[in-house]
Amino acid sequence: MKLKNMLCMLLSAALLLGGCGTAQGEYLQQGMKQIEQLDYQGALESFALAAENKENEQMICRGQGIAYMGLTDYEAASACLEQALTYSDAWPDQLDYDINYYLATAYYKSGRINKAIDVYKAITDLRPKENDAWYLKGIMELEKGNTGQAQADFDQAVAIAPNDYDQMVNIYSACSRFGSEEMGKSYLQAVLADENVKLNDYDLGRISYYLGDYEQARLSLETAREKGSAEAAALLGQTYEKLGDFNYAASVYSNYIENRQPNARIYNQLGLCKMLVGDYESALKAFREGIDMADNTVMQSLKFNEIVACESLGRFDEATLLMEQYLKTYPDDAEAIREYEFLQTR
Repeated sequence: MKLKNMLCMLLSAALLLGGCGTAQGEYLQQGMKQIEQLDYQGALESFALAAENKENEQMICRGQGIAYMGLTDYEAASACLEQALTYSDAWPDQLDYDINYYLATAYYKSGRINKAIDVYKAITDLRPKENDAWYLKGIMELEKGNTGQAQADFDQAVAIAPNDYDQMVNIYSACSRFGSEEMGKSYLQAVLADENVKLNDYDLGRISYYLGDYEQARLSLETAREKGSAEAAALLGQTYEKLGDFNYAASVYSNYIENRQPNARIYNQLGLCKMLVGDYESALKAFREGIDMADNTVMQSLKFNEIVACESLGRFDEATLLMEQYLKTYPDDAEAIREYEFLQTR
């Protein structure tokens, strides 16, 4: 998982937490709904009204913190989340842990990695079986160059959840990103070496893919795709791309959309595949069909790729307008900022 996606992961969890088990007033509910719609400024206005109407103070501060994170004002986010924790009692509950996860992300995003690590350590001190905290602390240690400590943290996370293959793939991706790919591969290799582990076709396929065994990945993912898995179809297409068969990769994506159901992630992969073979019109069409799907989890990627496709077609004025809209929603995307600077020179 890329670190810039960490906020999206936490937002999904937060919206679920906000909807059940925690009393919320009218304006709090409205604010959380606006966060879900990426209307962070509107959410702040709703939370101000919630404060005027004396709704739950801790939840107001939490909501403000999330909204400021969406606006990339991480200093303000940290202050709000710290304030939210002042309403906690001596015995932390699930809401307190939720706020602390947000706080750690805000610290990280504002460059205070050591403070983020301290938060994750505080969580694991109280909840030694909290594998997410061990995993996220490991990523922070990797960023600091503390490979040995990162490995120790990842070992803890894996020991707690030995069958969480999503987590292992994320560990591999993080290690690869920070120049420790072999360490990341060791976790995946350990799964294949364990005779007691019985992997389904999708898990065998994706582990083989990340280990570079594309033939085994292809065989396993073909079987998994037949069971209707969008994740398997997406990774199968990527496997064929690695094998150099872009036309068949595109057919995997297209067949899934035609014979199963439209899927934003598959549209995104189809567009990327079409970009690789220079078919930018088809790529743009695929990205826009994905964007038209409500409540998808790859909207940021789709919108960025839409801009790249427009650039590739020489439609620079359109790409510039789209980039201006994109940066209003995702203002801390460094790659997009660089791309916008390039577009302004066209």
